Amino acid sequence: MSYLRQTLSATCRLNTRNAVFRPRPQARFNSTVNVNTSSASRRAQRAYATVSETRSRHPPRPALEEHDVETFSAPSKPRMYYARPPPSKMELPRLKNRWPVALALSVVGVSAWAAFFYIAANQERVASSITQQLLATVRDSPEVGALLGDVVRPEPVWWLNGAPWVSGAINLPAGNVDLSFRIKGHKGAGTVYFTSIRKAKGEAFQPLRFRLITDDGHTVDILPRASLI
Repeated sequence: MSYLRQTLSATCRLNTRNAVFRPRPQARFNSTVNVNTSSASRRAQRAYATVSETRSRHPPRPALEEHDVETFSAPSKPRMYYARPPPSKMELPRLKNRWPVALALSVVGVSAWAAFFYIAANQERVASSITQQLLATVRDSPEVGALLGDVVRPEPVWWLNGAPWVSGAINLPAGNVDLSFRIKGHKGAGTVYFTSIRKAKGEAFQPLRFRLITDDGHTVDILPRASLI
């Protein structure tokens, strides 16, 4: 379609030129020339109108811009893209050593955990039924009453807020009980030692040691009335 339009427009232009610049013929052919000229002009106008409509529908492409191309003769080398600040002469502040503080906090934390563990284990031994039976046996012993007096009770310690301290261990599954604790009366005070073992599983515990050693050096063997365990 575009090829036909271009051919038609070229033909119309050629006819128009021939009509315009053609020498005037003789008088007898004036009517024919006028008719040909008018038809040629109409065809030219129609062709120009078609070309103008085509150009309005399809605007011309913009001209390509020419860019400057920069070429290099060698590979580029890395260079600094900012100015390096001058070195500062001011000394930096010294950081405080925090190791002593961390070490102190660690020691305090471990000490607190160990103290809690020992206090909890002591409270478990004090509340044990074995310790309560030993205290009852000591209170009923006439030898202990003669040395320590009346109102025999466990001796409290200040760092346990008045509770007694029971040393040793109670390991019934392994068949081993070894305890020691201090008692006092209105006459004096002393330390009770108790040791009992079980030779075989299913057998009864046999007391090996159950005695009181007073602060003045007297020793009393407390014979149990029956098996304490």
